[in-house]
Amino acid sequence: MADLLAVEALSGGWGAASVLSGVSFRLEEGQSLALLGRNGMGKTTMLAALLGIASHGGGSIRFGGRDITRLRTEARAQAGIGWVPQERNIFRSLTVEENLTAVARPGRWDVAAVWALFPRLRERRANMGNQLSGGEQQMLAIGRALVLNPRLLLLDEPTEGLAPIIVEELLAVLRRLVRDEGLSAIIVEQHARKVLDVTDRALILERGTVAHQAASATLAADGPTLDRYLGVGASQ
Repeated sequence: MADLLAVEALSGGWGAASVLSGVSFRLEEGQSLALLGRNGMGKTTMLAALLGIASHGGGSIRFGGRDITRLRTEARAQAGIGWVPQERNIFRSLTVEENLTAVARPGRWDVAAVWALFPRLRERRANMGNQLSGGEQQMLAIGRALVLNPRLLLLDEPTEGLAPIIVEELLAVLRRLVRDEGLSAIIVEQHARKVLDVTDRALILERGTVAHQAASATLAADGPTLDRYLGVGASQ
């Protein structure tokens, strides 16, 4: 299968501060990647680099066979890179339905498909964004990214700060998106073992460099590596 995303020797960060150093990996069309690492190791910066937000210090990014290394953020979005930021960034002064219709593009994922994925959002379609719980806001953030019909979805800590029952619900949705729908995704997540159960491959960042790459199932069974880089023991 052809590569959807090819990152080669990528370096960069924020202004003059370098965070990433020589990062290389590939993601095939329809494949999902767990992007792991302890806090401060460069995971969010990696997503920002793919989005064109972080500063570029070297290396290249190819998406769908096209060099996007120097493209502006909005051009990358138009090319098919979607984003669910850690802050969610929903429109709090718009209703749930308006949040979706304001950005929707033609494709598989329309408002009706989002209602089917998140019935709770359909029930709250007339509520303003600021009237939603944290879990509902995260559902809306994912739904809003989907109605842009991206080829690649980037999710930064999608379950952070949510109740365990909502975490399980969102992980089930992500599993459906990547397993059943075949949507390519890169997921930054602190629940390492849970996201490994959802994704195809995993990459661990350590101080802005690639410390380990493996199939998700292989890494999930590798207790020593999980403990070394993530502090996740074999039984956790």
